[in-house]
Amino acid sequence: MIYLDHAAATPLSDKARNAMEPYFSDFFFNPSAAYLPAVDVRHRYEEAKDQIAHVIGAKGADLVMTSGATESINLAFSLIPSGSDAEVLISAVEHASVLENAKRAGNYQTIKVDENGRVDLADFEAKLSPKTQFVSVCLVCSELGTIQPISDLSHIINAERERRAFAGEKTPLYFHCDASQGLGLMEVKVARLGVDLLTLNAAKIYGPKGIGALYVGHNVRLQPLTVGGGQEMGLRSGTENVPATMAFATAITEAEKHINSERKRLSDLKRELRKRLEDLPNIMFLGKDKVQLPSFLPISLPGLDAERLIFALEDRNVYVSTGAACSASKGIKSPTLVAIGLDDKAIAGSLRLSMGKLTNAEQIDEFSKILHEVVENEMRRLAH
Repeated sequence: MIYLDHAAATPLSDKARNAMEPYFSDFFFNPSAAYLPAVDVRHRYEEAKDQIAHVIGAKGADLVMTSGATESINLAFSLIPSGSDAEVLISAVEHASVLENAKRAGNYQTIKVDENGRVDLADFEAKLSPKTQFVSVCLVCSELGTIQPISDLSHIINAERERRAFAGEKTPLYFHCDASQGLGLMEVKVARLGVDLLTLNAAKIYGPKGIGALYVGHNVRLQPLTVGGGQEMGLRSGTENVPATMAFATAITEAEKHINSERKRLSDLKRELRKRLEDLPNIMFLGKDKVQLPSFLPISLPGLDAERLIFALEDRNVYVSTGAACSASKGIKSPTLVAIGLDDKAIAGSLRLSMGKLTNAEQIDEFSKILHEVVENEMRRLAH
């Protein structure tokens, strides 16, 4: 198997699996129970939250554990009062969960991006108004791998907050960032980013699916999406997912430990892969390397049908995706690729290649040969 879709999902690491297994049987107790074995599990759970939070420069008490990035994003958007006229700003390259929440809020605008998918700071400043209450921009675009200038956005937001305070305006302004894609391949510290809310996801860093977290700043008061027993400071009721949290803590710690070596390894693989694909007919490399994660190499082959290419590659035991898996599964045109100015042919021929721990030099060599063959066969078919 050649797997080049790590942006969609990563396999569970051995260390993460080992970390969670005892909590299915030996330490199965409900953390909310009063007897000693349950209290011990509670302590272990809180320590795991501290471990996760430490990586982003926070404390365990700042985290609300969730079922993944989508729930974390929904919880962050609970800040927007229902039925209010609060303005929301999101980038034009956000994940579907951010876009759909912005639509539900009603009064939203998108921040323009350049041809690489990086937000236009001037457009952001122009659209940031006295009524803006919520801003959400991803740390890394999930389709292009483009790294966003989060700290620059934060400076602009802080300047607007100071203006409001000086003018005696009471309208709050919150900054949310979805860090799902960047985690594990770049330093993610809430203080340096300057965010009020940060979404984390274990499934992208070789942890289990179904577990994530939302960092919540001290000045933020969220509304719970799920009510009940009052777990997670009353913001996410329900018995805690202790096994997955233990695995998340292990996965994020391991990822941080190996960030530099993994970035170097993936950068070398990306450079080699790009070199081997440069002679494909009409190929377009999407995004700019200097502002892109080393794990991403999105491409377009205008005039070809990416869906057909994917099925042909699958027949050869090669797995890639078109743009974001969420958009592709719905059969809709990627808003991100539209936002960076691609025409219909380029969008239809786009592939997202994303590398990770399962990728090595031998696979890069084999994949490049297979893709050349698949493209040649497809062009021959079209010619007839």
